[in-house]
Amino acid sequence: MKTTIIATGKLKERYWREACEEYAKRLSASMKLTVTEVADDDVARALPQRAWIVALAISGTQRSSEELSAHLEELKLRGQSHLCFVVGGPQGLAPEVLARADEQLSFGPITLPHDLARVVLLEQLYRAATIAAGSPYHK
Repeated sequence: MKTTIIATGKLKERYWREACEEYAKRLSASMKLTVTEVADDDVARALPQRAWIVALAISGTQRSSEELSAHLEELKLRGQSHLCFVVGGPQGLAPEVLARADEQLSFGPITLPHDLARVVLLEQLYRAATIAAGSPYHK
């Protein structure tokens, strides 16, 4: 499955970049991953036309790792070949981006720095892939 992450801003700290690179490397075995960094004002323009758009938003649906894995597998079975996750900046996502999203996903009621949210997203995508594959990583 093709997966795109659109994230506002660049990862400035080396430790965030290294964490993202590690999970991206692990994910390369199970999906074609592209990470695109854009300015806040460019998020709406960067959204792929035919992808299933998942906006990260505190008000979105909360899913356990197992539920996220099952949901992603269900999307594949329904014929979704391209997923696009959108990570906003410190101000969140613009209303037009949230309106364009097919769904919103929340990592809970806590507020995460956008750099950390990107790492958590990548880790959860990797965890979801290992759950689907029956890998021991999730245990």
